[in-house]
Amino acid sequence: MVDLLMRIIPEKLPPDIEALRGHGLRNTRARRIVLETVRATDVHPTAEWVFRHVRRRLPRVSLGTVYRNLRLLVREGLLVERADAAGDRFDGNLSEHHHFTCVECGRVFDLREPVRRTVHLRLSSRTGFEVLRHRIEFYGRCATCSSPRKRRRTWQARA
Repeated sequence: MVDLLMRIIPEKLPPDIEALRGHGLRNTRARRIVLETVRATDVHPTAEWVFRHVRRRLPRVSLGTVYRNLRLLVREGLLVERADAAGDRFDGNLSEHHHFTCVECGRVFDLREPVRRTVHLRLSSRTGFEVLRHRIEFYGRCATCSSPRKRRRTWQARA
């Protein structure tokens, strides 16, 4: 008697695999894990951060492989790249949103505050530009860094 091992194929693929296939990309393990890693966090990681986290699941991955996959995923519209003082960061949140960067701790936060469409219209009428999209960056201190307790510790550390 022959025992057959059947693999059940789920009707719906995980979203990351579907996203890769939808863009005609090969579903390599490294590529899938890079995409999953960025989409699973809201810290807007650098390539080095992604590399350290991917390496936990894929110990033999190289930094070059992570960089190439990040660039490819950005080019295909599956991730967004944003430059700041710390270097290039990656965002898995593809919805329209803005950012707040804490100048004290460096953390980047997503903001979902809407910007009125009238800003686009005003800019277009004054300059003749055709506004396709926008990105607004705010800089300051986050709630943790601006708390009186944190400020006191920072001031004492500098003294």
